[in-house]
Amino acid sequence: MNNPAEQIIAANKANMDAFEGAAKKAYAGVEKLVELNMAASKAALGESFNHAKAVMSVKTPQEFMSLQAAFFQPLAEKSTAYFQHVQSIATEGSEDFAKQFEAKVAEAQKALGASVDQLVKNAPAGSEAAVAAFQSALSQSQKAVESAQATIKKASATAQANFAVASKQATDLAKKASKV
Repeated sequence: MNNPAEQIIAANKANMDAFEGAAKKAYAGVEKLVELNMAASKAALGESFNHAKAVMSVKTPQEFMSLQAAFFQPLAEKSTAYFQHVQSIATEGSEDFAKQFEAKVAEAQKALGASVDQLVKNAPAGSEAAVAAFQSALSQSQKAVESAQATIKKASATAQANFAVASKQATDLAKKASKV
């Protein structure tokens, strides 16, 4: 496969396959989140009805306060577990995607570099300036891709940190609410 066009076509096919795999993994992550949310909402609904039934059978204010405290106390722990589960699903999906993306970009750059080398070898005499300009443009585009990858990594790390902070704040609020 020395033909540059064949190399580019093969690289594009490999990239499309990688994109398909990444899309399937993203879809699997969404499925996990839907399953988690369905289970959590089903459990919350059941607990709410059970609590409402228990409230209806309360005879004294002290019994009511005790029942309320018992209902809200585990809420903080459940909230923490829920947010940790969501974070693990999100982190798992983004790490896999980033690894695949980086690997495919590296492969594509390598294939493109090989194609350019082949084109340079077969370039007609007198086209040195055009070839040099093309190589310079290619080099600049590779630097742009590397910069974009660094930005994506930084944004992903920031998003994960923000999610962790939001999760902790929600947990803290739930704990405070359960003490009231």
